[in-house]
Formats: sequence, structure tokens, C-alpha cells
Amino acid sequence: MSAVSSRLPVFPWDKLEPYKKTALAHPDGIVDLSVGTPVDPVPALIQEALVAAADSPGYPTVWGTPALRDALTDWCGRRLGATGFAHENVLPVVGSKELVAWLPTQLGLGAGDKVAYPRLAYPTYEVGARLCGAEAVVYDDPTELDPAGLRLLWLNSPSNPTGKVLPKDELTRIVAWAREHGVLVFSDECYLELGWEADPVSVLHPDVCGGSYEGIVAVHSLSKRSNLAGYRAAFIAGDAAVLGELLQIRKHGGMMTAAPVQAATVAALGDDAHVAEQRERYAARRVALKAALEAHGFRIEHSEASLYLWATRDEPCWDTVAYLAEKGVLVAPGDFYGEAGDRFVRVAFTATDERVAAAVKRLS
Repeated sequence: MSAVSSRLPVFPWDKLEPYKKTALAHPDGIVDLSVGTPVDPVPALIQEALVAAADSPGYPTVWGTPALRDALTDWCGRRLGATGFAHENVLPVVGSKELVAWLPTQLGLGAGDKVAYPRLAYPTYEVGARLCGAEAVVYDDPTELDPAGLRLLWLNSPSNPTGKVLPKDELTRIVAWAREHGVLVFSDECYLELGWEADPVSVLHPDVCGGSYEGIVAVHSLSKRSNLAGYRAAFIAGDAAVLGELLQIRKHGGMMTAAPVQAATVAALGDDAHVAEQRERYAARRVALKAALEAHGFRIEHSEASLYLWATRDEPCWDTVAYLAEKGVLVAPGDFYGEAGDRFVRVAFTATDERVAAAVKRLS
């Protein structure tokens, strides 16, 4: 076991604990804008679906119920523009982080293989490569990578942490390059429904993939759009051959989404009203925090989508973390997401309206 754990980096959030203690000591309490966990209620129709399916004594299936697969394919067509989708093009997973961390292993990757991801990125892409012994490679433009040995290419649009959105023509160019070189593309699109100053596009859109899903898979989550982080509800969609292989592996591993969560996912994907309502909450918090940070001397870069503001005072990120912690505001240091973020902090706007207002007051 130690041989496996020794491959992994230090869990980044542990480094933030001393600053959290400082923020907790503020007379008016901490405003935690670091992790980005949802705080608003799970919509009633989703809770009702979960409760109605609570009497589920039997094992669920890894592929999910036909109703769930119908919901996934319908949503991909309605929201992503995917055409000709069948059940073979979708697969539920137990939260997107599990999928990201174990995907390279489930694909059979190992020593001598390369896994590429953006220079500024969600740390679990690197973790997934390390767990299977593959080489982790970062990029600014993936088409400038040496494709030799490159087995898996991660895209992330909208980006965590920066909120950057890849334009449609850029996605099209990357997908074409990957197909030319036989590189499998997984596109992490978990923030796709949270575009503010840009309209994010999926790799499954026909303008990007040409109506073929060969070599491409999109990753989606209900954690942020529907406040279901606690449910671990997510799915992947795209190349039927890739998903079929993963389905067989995940069957052997017993990687099953709980039956009540499957029912809740059907309800969540069939309703757009609660998503619009949650977007309005986040939009208001984003406007308030962005204005307060900029008035306080911060510069915001990218951040045209997702649930974060990528902010800098042009100083080392840990200095900024310490400065804000003294004001009772906890944020994530940019170097959690790569060395290129060492002068930025990631500010989540997932706190309650009351806590966001408290942060704005402290910055004013």
C-alpha cells in the first residue's frame, strides 16, 4: 500500500488548515470560499424522487436503469446537441472525481504511457496518472504535444480553476488532431451549464465532433448544477466502444450508482427550472464578489464560466491566502492547480448569500 501512496502528491487541502484556523478566529466567523462545495438546498423534486426509491433492497446495475439511460441520452441531445445517441453512448459513474482518478487504470494504462492535462488543472488528473504509473504531462496547447505514447488527453472547459472556456473552433481543432494521432480525448465539462460571459460548448456537439463520437468522451456531473455533491451523481457520454469496455470493467469492480441516486438523477435531468434558479443564485454572488475583489485591488482573469473567480494581487498566492485569512475569508491558493497558478487564488462563490455579503463587507 505504501508503494502506491508514495506515488501521490501531498493532499493539497491539508496545507490550508493553518489558514483555516486563522479565518475561523474572525469575530464574525469564517467565510469559506475555498473548496466550492454547494450549500443551497437539494431541489424538492429531487429529494422526493430519492425518497420514493428508498425501498431498494436489491443490487443496482452498473449501467443503470433503462429510465436513467433514457434520461442521460435525452439530456445529452437537448443540452449538448448530441445526435443519434443510444444507451450504449452513456454510462453513470459514482461522482466525477472517482472517474477521473481511476480512469487511466481502467483503461489499462501504465509505465510508458502518457496522460496529458492543462498546465492549470484539477489535481486529480495528475493523481489518476500516478495511480497507474503513467507519465503525467502538462500542456498549454495539446496539439503541440508529442503524440508518441500519449494515450489519454484531458480537456477541461469550463476550466477548474480559471473558468476559461475553449471556443468551439478550438475544440474542433483539438479533436481533429487527437483523432489524427489516435489519442483518446476525455473532456471534463462539469461546469458547462455555468457560463457567465461565454457559452460553453461540448465536444459532443456535431460542430465539434462532426456527428461521430469516435475517440471522444464527455464527463458530466450533477454536483454543481443540481446541488447534488452529496449524492455522487455523474456520468460519461460518447464513444460506445470506450464506454462498453469501461462498463465491463466497472461491473467486475462493483462500481454502482445507488438505486435511489439513479432515480434522483432521472428527476434532476428532466427538470431545467431548478437549474435556472440555482444559476440566478450563483450569478448574484459572482457579481457581488467580483466587484468587491476588484475594488479591493484584485485583478480577475478568465472566470467567464464555472463557480470560481481566478484572482491575483500580483504576489505569491500564499501571501494572498494569509492576507484574506486575517479578514476571515478562506480561499484556495493557485498553486494547488499547478506551478503556473502561484500568483493567483481561486475564490469560490458557493457560500450562502449571508456569508458572501460578509466577505463583501470585509473587503469594502
